[in-house]
Amino acid sequence: MTAAPLHLSPPMQRSRGAGQLGAKLRSEKTCLDTFYQEGCCKIRLPRGHGSALEAVLINTSGGLTGGDRVEWEAKAAAGTKLVLTTQACERIYRSTGDDARVSTALRVGAGAHVDWLPQETILFEASRLDRTLTVNLDEGATFTAVEAVLLGREAMGEAARSARLKDSWRIFRAGRLIHAEATRLTGDDFERDGLSLLSGHNAFATLLAVTPDAEEKLEALRAMIAPHAHAAASAIGERLILRILAPSGLMLRRTLAPAIALLSGAGALPRLWTI
Repeated sequence: MTAAPLHLSPPMQRSRGAGQLGAKLRSEKTCLDTFYQEGCCKIRLPRGHGSALEAVLINTSGGLTGGDRVEWEAKAAAGTKLVLTTQACERIYRSTGDDARVSTALRVGAGAHVDWLPQETILFEASRLDRTLTVNLDEGATFTAVEAVLLGREAMGEAARSARLKDSWRIFRAGRLIHAEATRLTGDDFERDGLSLLSGHNAFATLLAVTPDAEEKLEALRAMIAPHAHAAASAIGERLILRILAPSGLMLRRTLAPAIALLSGAGALPRLWTI
């Protein structure tokens, strides 16, 4: 056997994980149907008292860096209510060149509701994240989603000026695309400082609700965010969208938390958001 040349470095260890969850209806209460987890992905199901099933998604690697891969998948059968959140903020660490990749695929059955409510993602200096969210809604299904991003840690004086992000959402209704958006940060100073972009803020979020009463909820949402100068909401058809900029993660959450409670299917934040 020929030994490997001494000048060749061993391949770096990477995190890999996948988690899948299915929900079904039993006696008018949502319960677990299918369950799968592997690698660094773990799912926990805290005991709840409502009709919804709450699932907590956990990355046991403690954060992601270049070359790591995580895949989440969930299916909510007709009439069910499913809440998906995370145990803590996801941390994206410095990369030597590759992207950390996170993909989420959700299927929401007829008359079902899914809340996709992960806690904030923290991008560190020189981090790279490529993230996708794909949602397929059957007729009568409703959906609420949030993605919040913090650029560095405020307490450490970080701003993560060189962090890179690609975030793509695709929402389908019965096979027809009804919402698409893409967020991209390339490390350019204009993106961080431009008045039409982040304007010097280190935290931002998008909250989307797909619901037939989007127009009715818009007034209540606008009244809620009125004191915050860097938040705005709009409704088009069945889509209600809130965009928020904030100087810090704390200020972002103060605006975001009541908005999530208003638009979520459960009418409240997941418990882990309040711990």
